Amino acid sequence: MAIEESLFRAILSTKGRKTGKQHSIMLRAVKYNDKIYFSRHRPDGDWFKNAMVNPDVTIQYKDETYKGKAKLVEDEKLEDKISQLKYPGEKRADEKRVALEITLCE
Repeated sequence: MAIEESLFRAILSTKGRKTGKQHSIMLRAVKYNDKIYFSRHRPDGDWFKNAMVNPDVTIQYKDETYKGKAKLVEDEKLEDKISQLKYPGEKRADEKRVALEITLCE
């Protein structure tokens, strides 16, 4: 995988669950165990809802575009680990979050 950093900013693109149009947003991402993770406080963001309905996503990082499959992280220990990696040394690392795991397609 060309993404080497464990914490980086990337553009996540999802397919709109209602419109079918591409929806892109710049987010802080975490690479852990060869997967990419995006998280938020609640599952109410459009990008999060879109990925739950249409799991085919793309990630733009630097000058590369990667295709992937999104799924909800259901392991609470993994959610906690992602928060610690996403916000190292910050109080918000201890806040409860929901996370998406992206498996990049080869």
